[in-house]
Amino acid sequence: MTSLTRRVLHALERFHAARPWDHNAHFHRWILRQLPRRVGSALDVGCGSGDLARLLAARAERVHGVDADPAIIARAGELTPTAAPVTYTAADAPAGLPAGPYDVITCVAVVHHLPFTEALEAFRDRLAPGGTLVIVGVSRERTPVDHLLGVASIPLNVVMALLKNQGRPVPRPVSMTARTRAPDMTFPEIVREARTVLPGARLRRRLFWRYALVWHRR
Repeated sequence: MTSLTRRVLHALERFHAARPWDHNAHFHRWILRQLPRRVGSALDVGCGSGDLARLLAARAERVHGVDADPAIIARAGELTPTAAPVTYTAADAPAGLPAGPYDVITCVAVVHHLPFTEALEAFRDRLAPGGTLVIVGVSRERTPVDHLLGVASIPLNVVMALLKNQGRPVPRPVSMTARTRAPDMTFPEIVREARTVLPGARLRRRLFWRYALVWHRR
């Protein structure tokens, strides 16, 4: 790595530290577009401070959010209006997930923290017939396509930070304070395993270092 490259990377790190934006929340509206207009029940796994769970409440009669961190679950409860049909539980996934069934299950940037196959099996078993599973995940960069999308995401990341923060330094969002772990599965490995557990699942790479999985249970 050249001295110029190091300086550029350090400058980008300082820029994004001062102007963070939530890459996961960026996909919330896209997730809603994958779902029916009205559903009975929804489960958000790894709900964090409840941003997506509250959005799901506009579509679902009942929403349940699960997260392993009791402190963030308490914060989610504080941020959620008492009249909203949303409840939260602090529990480890996949073993501690409620039995269901659910018409919708969502999981954003969490599944790489879990035993992958067991998590997909748990989601599958808790999804009602006709239900929809939507995962936005993170994979380990390995292939040329991965690296190309990563490079393309860098300038777009700067643009999004400027647009979302109106160019000003801002505090780090609550939803971005949880500890993260680097993914250990590549996208081809994820596709292969996902289609074994969830036949017919649709997966695609996305910008901003994410991939998407959508599966409809028949």
